[in-house]
Amino acid sequence: MTTSSPNPLLRYAQSPDALGGLPPFATIAADHVVPCIDALLGDLAAGRADLEARLEQRGDDVAYGDIVEGLADLTEPLERAWGVVGHLMGTRNEQALREAQQAAQPKVVLALMELSQSEPVFRALSRLQASPTFASLTPSRRRIVEKRLVDAKLSGIGLAGAAKDRFNAIEQELSEQSTRFSNHVLDATKAWSLTLTTADEVDGLPPSWRAMASAAAAAAEGPGNPAVGPWKVTLDFPSYGPFLRYATRRDLRERVYRASIGRASELDAAADTDGAAGRDNRPLIARILQLRHEKAQLLGYASYADVSLAQKMAPSVAAVHQLLDELRAVSRPVAEDELAELERLAGHPIRQWDVEFFAEKLREQRYAYSEEDLRQYFPFPAVLEGLFALLKRLFGIDVVEATGEVQRWHDDVRFFRVRRDGQAIAAFFLDPYARPENKRGGAWMDDCVTRRVVAGRAMRLPVAYLVCNQPPPVGGKPSLLPFRDVETLFHEFGHGLQHMLTTVDDVDASGIRGVEWDAVELPSQFMENWCTHEATVMGFARHVESGAPLPSPLFAKLKAARTFRAASMMLRQLMFAAIDLKLHEGPLPPGTTVFDVQRAVAKDNAVLPVLPEDRFLCAFTHIFSGGYAAGYYSYKWAEVLSADAFGAFEDEGVDDPTVVARVGARFRDTVLALGGSAHPLEVFQAFRGRPPSTTALLRHAGLLRAA
Repeated sequence: MTTSSPNPLLRYAQSPDALGGLPPFATIAADHVVPCIDALLGDLAAGRADLEARLEQRGDDVAYGDIVEGLADLTEPLERAWGVVGHLMGTRNEQALREAQQAAQPKVVLALMELSQSEPVFRALSRLQASPTFASLTPSRRRIVEKRLVDAKLSGIGLAGAAKDRFNAIEQELSEQSTRFSNHVLDATKAWSLTLTTADEVDGLPPSWRAMASAAAAAAEGPGNPAVGPWKVTLDFPSYGPFLRYATRRDLRERVYRASIGRASELDAAADTDGAAGRDNRPLIARILQLRHEKAQLLGYASYADVSLAQKMAPSVAAVHQLLDELRAVSRPVAEDELAELERLAGHPIRQWDVEFFAEKLREQRYAYSEEDLRQYFPFPAVLEGLFALLKRLFGIDVVEATGEVQRWHDDVRFFRVRRDGQAIAAFFLDPYARPENKRGGAWMDDCVTRRVVAGRAMRLPVAYLVCNQPPPVGGKPSLLPFRDVETLFHEFGHGLQHMLTTVDDVDASGIRGVEWDAVELPSQFMENWCTHEATVMGFARHVESGAPLPSPLFAKLKAARTFRAASMMLRQLMFAAIDLKLHEGPLPPGTTVFDVQRAVAKDNAVLPVLPEDRFLCAFTHIFSGGYAAGYYSYKWAEVLSADAFGAFEDEGVDDPTVVARVGARFRDTVLALGGSAHPLEVFQAFRGRPPSTTALLRHAGLLRAA
């Protein structure tokens, strides 16, 4: 194997320690991708043949390290490089990189799929599980072996001949179609904009939005002025969201809303923008669903939903429906009352583009504050400092900036090291601001480096990517976070903490690896609860200009507003989860479209009928390109866990620093430390002392009485 190369991506993949263990982002270019991946695939093929021969030779004497550690050593270089490519696709997307990724992707998918279907590896795992030594393995390692066997079966290990060939072709095509789907959404989001030039068109919109929209217009059309325009509205959420919330021009709100629900569909194509006709995701949705169902049938399952649940915490599709039904029964009557309340305020029937506008009016009326006024108290530097102080109180860790020590993919990116008792235990990159020109929307955490201890080598410490899309600094002011962006920041840090605070040395169960998908949101949603904890928020909320603390009456209103329209928001998430399950529970009846399913599900899960032209599904990246297929319910499933986990602090004394430190240490040493080394129910019960309950979630949402 080559240990050095002029190709920086290849050199990092093969010898990361020679580069400080972190990707050399400043020197990685699109033309490095294909040569790097080709070289690594060659190494993988040779290494796989050698590993399989050794496993067969060992026979019944095979050991855990021979199989699992051998596989980790074999795949790590490719995973390392491909992880960097995937990260850059989300944060520095450009045409040359897309083309390189698309050229390499089929080969990567095929190689990893063939490895997952390796019969010598499967036989070795099976022999190990049946051997007398299996019981002597740690619980973590026994679980890893069991999960690898399940994964192998779901990877088609039991198939042969034409069935196996077809399965492999499906996996290849699904990977390609998912990437195309995501790219279409990004392209559609970038392609649409609306330039406003008169004062009445931006009436109601706050100065911060006007400054951002003026800067966007200036970047495209030349110098502008936030006070006099022009202003550019885009479908990137920091632009789109506030526009629907504040713009008084109802016709413009409708226009922007319709553009959003038409992204990457035939409606987008009809807009006659460059390339629009080629980014209609309707055929991709149909094909992806067809392929997933065929895959399930090949594996012996009735539906793709059953395949998905085979690797989840939820015991069955029926159990998921039971939870959704329980929460729907509580939420829908209250959501209907919430809609009626908006209509009384509006004085006319509410349409979809009215909801956010009148909800904001009602919020201001009821709680006497506006989101725009509130965000003045959440300058990003202060929020970040407050978050780090909370991590110190909860988990006994210190966060120290070290941006100058590493290469970054953008100047906005920062780098931090995490220490406990003076010892470095982890690190993370933070990419906070929206860049609609080349960065996908939303927020996410991903692993850059996973903790692993290998015999004869030093421990590899975990490193996380934490990516948000909050408003960038404008006009000399720091980024001012809408409160939902404060919650998003805390949310993503929850994911990062589970990755970084793990104490598991087995790479397959370290951090978030090996955690069932419907439990992985537990730490992230748990962290959101601290955004309405008074001592925490009052510790960092300072006015951006005066430095004055957030007034106590304003915080009280903020906390009271926590339950504002909670039923409507819950019902919205239940609808997404129900649509996702319905689409994956079997083939659609002849003549039925996915949009028919969306409208049918909405009858029970929405208080406003879905517009006939709604094409939201064409941009539903979570389930068509984001890993949540037949798993969107996971948000609510995990929210039950997270609310109940925060309930432990409430029960024992959330305002007592001693209690916070004690219960925080217990949370750190169970949920965050154990990761995928034990079943999520066991981990939760180790922390909470009992199985989870929906009581805390309903209480937090103000719906317990209705239950």
